[in-house]
Amino acid sequence: MIPRCFIALAVISTTACPAFAQDYRSLSGAEIAKIIAGNTVQGTMASGGPYREFYLPDGTLRGSNYDGRWSVVGDTLCFSYDPKTEAQCWGARISRSGEISWLKNDVVDGNGVVEPGNPGNF
Repeated sequence: MIPRCFIALAVISTTACPAFAQDYRSLSGAEIAKIIAGNTVQGTMASGGPYREFYLPDGTLRGSNYDGRWSVVGDTLCFSYDPKTEAQCWGARISRSGEISWLKNDVVDGNGVVEPGNPGNF
């Protein structure tokens, strides 16, 4: 016989998880480009810490003391800060509140929010 607490947990899990899963939705490559082109994204990455970057529509990105390139490949956003190294790519999802999560191998590796235009004057 299965204890009632396990049955209750199973019912809660199957009813709560679908609602939680709807808090975020994956972004297509076209959606990523539309959201960031001409705007600034500010947030934190697990390995690199805080960032604030302006994404020009021509594929250039600018930070407070650096430049780089961005591109969309499939449904990922790719960055290159050094022309000698291969671009690194992340998938993206967005919450209902507008927070973007950057995904590496389906694991959240950072987050950010979009600011219209170039408020940092990069």
